[in-house]
Amino acid sequence: MDKTLPDLATAVGGIDDGMTVMIGGFGGSGAPIELIHALIDRFVATGHPRDLVVVNNNAGNGHVGLAALIEAGMVRKLICSFPRSADPVVFTEMYLAGKIELELVPQGTLAERIRAGGAGIPAFYTPTSFGTDLAKGKPVEVFEGRSYVQERWLKADYALVKAHLGDTLGNLTYRMAARNFNPLMCMAAARTVVQVSKIVAPGSIDPEAVITPGIFVQGVVEVPDPAQEEMLNRANARYPEVAE
Repeated sequence: MDKTLPDLATAVGGIDDGMTVMIGGFGGSGAPIELIHALIDRFVATGHPRDLVVVNNNAGNGHVGLAALIEAGMVRKLICSFPRSADPVVFTEMYLAGKIELELVPQGTLAERIRAGGAGIPAFYTPTSFGTDLAKGKPVEVFEGRSYVQERWLKADYALVKAHLGDTLGNLTYRMAARNFNPLMCMAAARTVVQVSKIVAPGSIDPEAVITPGIFVQGVVEVPDPAQEEMLNRANARYPEVAE
């Protein structure tokens, strides 16, 4: 089955109001900037989607990528580990104004909740956060004399992912640290769309080099020269561009 998509607009065209969307990346590393911006373009043109619940490692930086998605008013709730990173001005202002909700999750717990969602494990126990505000209201059990907090799986309607190579069947490789949360999110979403630097023919990727098998991917779109969040921010970029 050829999973190649003709353009970015098609890739994000199925995301509806109120959906949960996982967005890959660790800061700018592995962040699918073009897919995020395509989603913003759709919102500017149609007013949809809105009221999204977004799962990401952080809260975005500057005025591009995830930060731009939040700034556009499309996100109702953010589930993340680091709401305060290099330049989280957009999220900070909107959170203090009561315009966005935050669910703070320790980073290892976030990764495991996503992995559990992909593996079909509805809950697990971890010692992380025990005795803190993050554990309030959650079940606690004692195992071998130590207290553990129950955490629930995280699943999504969509995952927006960035990979390096992808074949037409959806098999993926990643470039160095850009791998991060992306493979886990592919598994935890009902539908995963991926931007790749190059689409290749089936068999072109050594099977032993495949990180995400195509069974977890529903669409692949080629973005030959993807933007890097940090470089955009150093150039003081904004998305969408503000007319002078």
